[in-house]
This record gives sequence, structure tokens and C-alpha cells, in this order.
Amino acid sequence: MNKFRKLIICTCLALLTAAGALAQKARVKGNIKGLEDTQILVSYMVDGDVPRMDTVFTKKGKFKWEADMPEPQKVYLRFPARFVEFFAEQGTIRISGDADALGELKISGSKTQDEAVAYRNSLKDLADQERPLYQRYGKGSAAEQLEVEEALEDIRRQKRDRVTQYVTAHPGSPFSVSLVAARATMGAYEDVKPLYDLLDASARQTSAGRQLGERLEVLKRSAIGETMLAFTQNDTEGKPVHFSDFKGKHVLVDFWASWCGPCRAENPNVLKAYNTYKDNNFTVIGVSLDDEADRWKKAIEEDGMPWTQVSDLKGFKNEVSAYYGIQGIPSTLLVDPQGKIIAKDLRGEMLQKKLAELFDNQL
Repeated sequence: MNKFRKLIICTCLALLTAAGALAQKARVKGNIKGLEDTQILVSYMVDGDVPRMDTVFTKKGKFKWEADMPEPQKVYLRFPARFVEFFAEQGTIRISGDADALGELKISGSKTQDEAVAYRNSLKDLADQERPLYQRYGKGSAAEQLEVEEALEDIRRQKRDRVTQYVTAHPGSPFSVSLVAARATMGAYEDVKPLYDLLDASARQTSAGRQLGERLEVLKRSAIGETMLAFTQNDTEGKPVHFSDFKGKHVLVDFWASWCGPCRAENPNVLKAYNTYKDNNFTVIGVSLDDEADRWKKAIEEDGMPWTQVSDLKGFKNEVSAYYGIQGIPSTLLVDPQGKIIAKDLRGEMLQKKLAELFDNQL
């Protein structure tokens, strides 16, 4: 009898363990009309911070994918024609739609995804205002361009306000963590830290929340008032350049690369700033995220950039950009004569406006 009871107990424990493992899984079932038999790459995170990519094969538009999902997270599907992202979580998630409208797929079974869709729809009024401004971008006079950039900045401010409102109302939501993390990708410490503080302790202790906390520690290095890193990197001739040699000047530290289209488009604007204020205790240091010396040097020559250029030719692993956690370029840090950071990510007419505020009363 005792043996029989032990067998029952062991069997029950095994069933419970299996049920628990099953409950932790996200199970995705797709049915996309018109999708040819192909393969889809699924990108997601394992154990919170380890990237993984699975390959899923489709047949007559149908596919299945499942993975352990202790917490909701953003998952990326790479179809042959485009990426689709959505929030996956434990349970069954269904994806349906048409192959010629992958941007309009219907996704059900994920509460976090429902939040994301509702939030995106709530921003439609701002998106409608934003669209015509981007159509005017770069097409007018300097004054008209400044007007467009200030209008876009105002819309970005309104978006930041709405993020704050949402996180305040949903401090424990995984989607709120995602909103703050998105801000932290390219945002400033001063903007992200107050949002992070709004999150519940439980949200900050999730895998995504812990990564966000680590990201904040990196962003803090470029906070307004922080001292610029005293770095040393080689110039185009292989000679070491010490940032400390520029103490006593306003310095625009410009992170760019030869392969970066937006960077190359911004270079004439940086050149304009340099030529306007180079005799006013102002200079530029270009920090390139290139990994090929020849392409780097060729771009400098083609774009006619006369200021100091440095690189360790490690690409996005450049020691200075990595220290500041820069995840997108162009990116800039404006440093005052005492070596303190006074502005971040200035470009276009906003850069010209800031420098005019600093120097025009001295001309």
C-alpha cells in the first residue's frame, strides 16, 4: 500500500511539473493567407538577456512556434519581406492576416500586445501632426528648418508626456517597462530616470526591469553636468589624441561612421557650425564607429571635415561610444571648457541654435 501511495504521489508530482512547464510556454499559432512556403526567423531572449533565434517553417501559410516565456517580452518575426514585432507571453497566441499586409496582422492571446496596440492607437493624433512635418524636413530655409525641428521636438515632448501618464497609471505593466526601455535606447538620463522611478518594485525586478536599471547606470555617464571621459584614441595617421588636450574649449564630440547615411547627411551641418565658431574657442572631435580605416579616411576627405578625427576601428565596440552606451548614430555630446557635458544629441538647426546661444553674445 505504501509503495502504491508513493507511486501515486510521484505520478502527481510529475504531472504537476509537466503542467507547470507547459504553463510557462508561449505557444504561437500563425495562419497568414497568401504566404508561400518559406521560413521565418524568430528572435527573442532566453534567461532574460541571452539572444536566441529560432527557424520556423511555414506550410500553406500556417506555422507554429513555442518557447519558454517566464515573463512577457517583445519577439521579432523576420519574414522574407519584412520584420514584425509583438509581445509574447505565456499561453496561446494566434497570428492571422494576409501576406501582402504583414504590417496589419491580427494578434490575439497576449494581454501585453493588446496594451501595445491600444497605446499606439492613442498616439494617432500626434502621428498625424508629425507626418507633414517630416515631408517638409530639409526643404526650406534655415529659419523654416528650425521651425520644423522645433515643431517635431514639441511632438516628441508630448509623446514623452504620454509615456509618463501611461507609466504612472500602469506602474506594474510589462508594457510600461518596455516604454521606459525604448526611451532609454536613445534618451537622456534626465528623461529616463524619473520614468524608471515610477515603475513598481516588482516591475523593476523582472528581467527587463533589471536590464533597464543597468542601462540607466550607463546613461548616467552622459548626464548633463557629468565630466567627459578622458579618452585617448588614434587619429587618421595613427597618432594618439588625448581629449584632455582640448580642455579650455567648447568641444562637440561627434559620433559617426562612414557607412551611416544620416551621419553623412549631417556632416555639412557640423561643418557649418565648425566654420562659424572655430575662432570662438570651439572645435569638433569626430569619433568614428568605423572598422575599416580606408573607408573612414575616404569619408573624411569626401565630406571635407577639417577637425580632429579619431577611432579605434572597433565599430560599435568603440571604447568611447560603448562607455556611453551609444546605440544609434549620429550622436553628439557638447562639452564645456571645464570638461562638463552641457548638451546631448544636438543636430540640424537645433545645434546651430544652441551654439548661437553660447557664442553670439561674444562675437
